[in-house]
Amino acid sequence: MSNEPRKESLRYLFERVVTPLGYKFTPDAELVDELLEAEVKLEQDLGAPYCPCQGRSGVREEDMKIVCPCIPFHRAHFDAMKRCWCGLFVHLDVTDPDSLPQFPPDED
Repeated sequence: MSNEPRKESLRYLFERVVTPLGYKFTPDAELVDELLEAEVKLEQDLGAPYCPCQGRSGVREEDMKIVCPCIPFHRAHFDAMKRCWCGLFVHLDVTDPDSLPQFPPDED
């Protein structure tokens, strides 16, 4: 079974969440496709489209903070980097996501 319909559904839903927050999908279409594919698989296996670059703790309350899009839970950190952890979303003004820094949350 193809994951394309679910990937398109997630794309549609995520865009409506992140745009009002000042974010957009990264301009790297290949990365977007790979990350959405990974999220669909995580959703199929674990019940939610978790961020593919974050490990789950097993504690539901904590793990819900990494269900995509997790921008609201990590807003200050992501705003400082102008991107989310995995790079699926970047600030609206970003044209070159490869130039963006990435650093641990304790270095805001």
